[in-house]
Parts: sequence; C-alpha cells; structure tokens
Amino acid sequence: RLVESGGGLVQAGGSLTLSCTASDEVFDGYTIGWFRQAPGKAREGVSCISSAGNNIMYADFVKGRFTTSRDSAENAVYLRLNSLKPEDTAVYYCAAGPSADRNMCSMTQGFDDWGQGTQVAVSS
Repeated sequence: RLVESGGGLVQAGGSLTLSCTASDEVFDGYTIGWFRQAPGKAREGVSCISSAGNNIMYADFVKGRFTTSRDSAENAVYLRLNSLKPEDTAVYYCAAGPSADRNMCSMTQGFDDWGQGTQVAVSS
C-alpha cells in the first residue's frame, strides 16, 4: 500500500527527490518514516514525519542535507536528498506506523506497512 519512486544514479553532490504515496487508510493518522539499507549493512532510520506534518526528525548523518515534507492532499511524503555522497548509496524505503500522538514522530516506533524500496546510487 506504500509505493516509493524517484531513485536513480547521480554523481556526488547531486540531488534526488524520493516520493512515497499511500492509500487514504494508510496515510491518515499515520507517522511516515524513511529508512535505508546499504549492501551488507543493517537498515537505518533516515527521517520521520508526524501524521499532522508538524514534527520532523532526521538522523544525525543527514546533517541538513535531506528534507522531508508531507502533502496530505496527494497522500504523499517526499524526501529531498541534497549534497549526496557515495555513502548515501542504498535502497530507500518508506514505512507507515500508527501515531500515538499526531504531533510527534519517532524513527524507533513500530512501522506496520513498508514500500518495496527505491534504489539510490551515488557515484564519486
């Protein structure tokens, strides 16, 4: 019920915008998280956005390079990736989890629905 798109191959320093779309019953009232998994590494949290869209969290390694936004009218969440580095190469996933508080999000909460992932590859 979640579908990611927007991945691709870019050179270091380049940008991509990833999209995550969902059905109404998944999107409404759910926290959306972005995660990534590089080959041979564990999955890690990248960002999350609250169901109300007013709280956004980022992993430390993002360091101002990525921006998460939410468009409720389109049932979509976006992850803008700027200043990409080769170490950002990974499959990026979005996931939806029930919100205990519409105004808060956490990358460590439970996420029930996952997309199929979109590949981001950054060349040096």
